[in-house]
Amino acid sequence: MNMNSESGKSAMETAASPLNRRSFLGLGALAAGAALAPAALRAEERANAERLERYPDSRIVVLEDRFTRYKLINGAIHRLWTGAAWAEGCAWNAGGRYLVWSDIPNNRQLRRLDEDGHVSVFRSPSNNTNGSTFDFEGRLVCCEHETRRVVRFEHNGAMTVLADRWQGKPLNAGNDIVVHP
Repeated sequence: MNMNSESGKSAMETAASPLNRRSFLGLGALAAGAALAPAALRAEERANAERLERYPDSRIVVLEDRFTRYKLINGAIHRLWTGAAWAEGCAWNAGGRYLVWSDIPNNRQLRRLDEDGHVSVFRSPSNNTNGSTFDFEGRLVCCEHETRRVVRFEHNGAMTVLADRWQGKPLNAGNDIVVHP
């Protein structure tokens, strides 16, 4: 075995251990971070992640003074998707971790999966659905302009009409909806 006269270490030990403890731990942390990072971030998400956020976000404007107390100083606006002619009536499904909203002129509802940001057509035609919500059992409830009714979609895929008349007269064009116990 060849010994290095200055340190008393063999040539094999010197070549095999170029890392000190701190370097070794740093490489381990780097490898762990790479393993936990998503495999493929979309270009838009990378751009958003790299963009410097400024707080408070100047794009958040209070139009009515009495709502000033609800403005979050550390909140920012993030564009999740573009491509609708007129997007409105969004509803969040916490169990499925997805967002549903309407593109009214295109007569469709869209869904964005929280897991990977994928957006797809959820329902088409949607009867020009506008307002949507989920009830306490996770069923989608929607106001449909075209059919002038409020409908609920059951877990088995069936649709139930909840309202289409009031005092014998047809509804006009329902807009927003909320479920109350």
